[in-house]
Amino acid sequence: MKYFAHLFSWVFLPLFMPSYGILISLFVPAFSTNSRMTGLFFAPIESKWALFTIFFLFSVVAPGISFILLHRFKVISTIDIERQRERSLPLIIMLVYSLVLFFLLLYKTGSASLPRYYYALPLSGVAVTSVFLLINRWIKISLHAAGAGILVGFLAIYTAAQDQFSLWWFLGALVASGLTLSARLYLQKHTPLEVYTGFALAVLFTSSIHYYLA
Repeated sequence: MKYFAHLFSWVFLPLFMPSYGILISLFVPAFSTNSRMTGLFFAPIESKWALFTIFFLFSVVAPGISFILLHRFKVISTIDIERQRERSLPLIIMLVYSLVLFFLLLYKTGSASLPRYYYALPLSGVAVTSVFLLINRWIKISLHAAGAGILVGFLAIYTAAQDQFSLWWFLGALVASGLTLSARLYLQKHTPLEVYTGFALAVLFTSSIHYYLA
């Protein structure tokens, strides 16, 4: 059980979760009559991979390298940032990269705007990390729960906006989130309050921002 708990914790790292959502929205068949929320499944493959690469660089690669450097220079004691007092700077770094990603998308797309959820996802990252930065002063709120909540919140609005899309992907995200939250509790990395509060807040902020921009 401990092996699987660690496996789920690494497969569903908070940095990975937005990229999973982007991959689903780009490569799983979907169609919506709402042009602002339609999927990009029928877009050219080169355009899809270019968009995913931008998201992956700013949501996984850049913050991941930043955390490795913080660990190397002993700013954080572990890569997964277990200590509550060490979380402020990593959260600020994630917030900054989310802002950079949002403005980069605006700059790159110009007048040819993307479906709204591609702008809403980095904004959700800004909102969630900002709230967690404040809450971290009192409790070590779960970042794994935040990543799971962002994925579920994103897919909830995305699924509802599509006229043709398999509900199983959203259900799969719920199962993956449940496994991740259970793993963090099993490993005793967090209390139930830290896990469930983190997940609920991430779902609430992410779905609200996506719904508002839809």
